[in-house]
Amino acid sequence: MMQMLGQNPAAAYRRVALEARIEASGRADLTRICLEEAVAALGQALVALDRSLAIPREPLMRAQTIMVWLAQSVAPDHPLGSSLKAFYGGLASQISANCLQADARHIGNIQSDIRDVLAAAG
Repeated sequence: MMQMLGQNPAAAYRRVALEARIEASGRADLTRICLEEAVAALGQALVALDRSLAIPREPLMRAQTIMVWLAQSVAPDHPLGSSLKAFYGGLASQISANCLQADARHIGNIQSDIRDVLAAAG
């Protein structure tokens, strides 16, 4: 554990802070936290793209995993269930495509879509 913390202290701090937020959250808060984490991961991908030509797979995969989890965790009786599953699943597919050939404009659009959902949720 200590070796992992020493290799990337900022990432370790983010993980601990995220785990604390999740532990203290309710169901609705958990969705918000996940969406915020996806926005942050896409932001990290955009920064990485700006700095190099390499595809920032780690933050893109993190954002994709979050979207897949959200799509799979929509309550079956949710009135917007099928729309939410399609939305989250579609974003996961778009993010996956960027893992193969990253496009900063496209990643920014995905990030903007997630921010819109966050804003609508209040």
